[in-house]
Amino acid sequence: MKRAVLLVTSVAAFLFPFMSSSVNVALPTIGADLAMGAVELAWVTTAFLLTSSLLLVPFGRLGDMRGRKRVLVTGVGIYTLGSALAGLAPNGEMLIAARAVQGSGGAMLAATSVAILVSVHAPGERGKVLGINAAALYSGLSAGPAVGGFLTQSLGWRAVMLVNVPLGVVLLFAALYRLPQQSPEQPDARFDWPGFAAYAAFLFGGVYGLSELPSSHGIAALGIGLAGFLALLRIESVRSEPLIDIALFRKNIAFAMSNLAALLNYSAFFAATFLLSLYLQLVTGLSPSMAGLVLIAMPVIQAFVSPAAGRMSDRFEPRVLASSGMAFTAIGLFLMSRFDAGSSLPTIVVALALLGLGIGVFSSPNTNAVMTSVEPTRYGLASATLSTMRQVGMVLSMGIATLFISMKVGTADILDTPTPLFVDAMQSTFILCTVACLVGIIPSVFRGTVHDAAT
Repeated sequence: MKRAVLLVTSVAAFLFPFMSSSVNVALPTIGADLAMGAVELAWVTTAFLLTSSLLLVPFGRLGDMRGRKRVLVTGVGIYTLGSALAGLAPNGEMLIAARAVQGSGGAMLAATSVAILVSVHAPGERGKVLGINAAALYSGLSAGPAVGGFLTQSLGWRAVMLVNVPLGVVLLFAALYRLPQQSPEQPDARFDWPGFAAYAAFLFGGVYGLSELPSSHGIAALGIGLAGFLALLRIESVRSEPLIDIALFRKNIAFAMSNLAALLNYSAFFAATFLLSLYLQLVTGLSPSMAGLVLIAMPVIQAFVSPAAGRMSDRFEPRVLASSGMAFTAIGLFLMSRFDAGSSLPTIVVALALLGLGIGVFSSPNTNAVMTSVEPTRYGLASATLSTMRQVGMVLSMGIATLFISMKVGTADILDTPTPLFVDAMQSTFILCTVACLVGIIPSVFRGTVHDAAT
């Protein structure tokens, strides 16, 4: 039974990043085909991330209330439908909408898969299986650029979307027939609708506002996000069954700091693949398939390093490993901030490998720290909260990239973008991301011990 759970959740972990990384390689071709600018192309990625960010915690809570398998299976179906709609989209607006549908299904996958995996393994086994799960995730990241580049160059960008349909169907049947039935952890709990409304206003207003700065409606959206955040704090502090347990952040230092470290880490590195995909094809002149092969350097290193880091986090404190990983990530991002039109291919590959090393060393130990810091009845909430921090970090990272592109490049079609302006926007983004990663080392170091607390 444990092997079946590990297999299904690992396939789910593979599918989610496979789509993201394969789409990034196809973005220049999508922009040329649908006459989309760099800012609009950023929304092809952001729509997926924003929707999943909004729904991760609610679906994690729903999994605890109604059963995690039911939520996961429904999510696979919605994700597969969104992939089909994206592959058939006639224009940029429909493509962005289809990506939002994908994000809804992806949220169900991400909110429940780790919780299902952790629930059937003892504390001493979790680091190993989380490492395998993370390796599957990074394998998706590894295969995505190569497969996406090949499909884009051979069959067109629509094939990148449609290839997820058969993969989704296989995962759907595997989840239905191989995952064990799990009783809801909290079947009598009630869903916190006021908390969800405030949470949605906070997330959507914040991330949309950041991506639209410095415009007036971007500032207004940030105001709505701030109001939603204040309302969320007030509502959740008095609810008997809150959507987000504020007390858990206040009383559980390891949980709070580990989630903050994840937020800052993903805010720092996620936009790298988006920017480098455009950079390699528009600035250095590589083909989609060649650009995909170059981008493989980062996730391949992640896939090799993550299982070992996960096993080590069962024996050593995760904060030591995770903090070291963030330091390597910062070095890789700094090297990327020096890229220009004359940068050599070996230099680019070395920076990508350093980034992959850092992320691989950080991810599994940090996940182990989060899940070990809570009791079993909170696994769904903890998994969804961590996934939300990752997703919000990804959206913030894309928001930073979109902000600099909007300020320095404007809304010109992607093929008409002046190379020096794009390079300037890319360098500025990587400098700010390096700073964010360095700041993230602070909560990672000071999260405290988790193994002693678990015993």
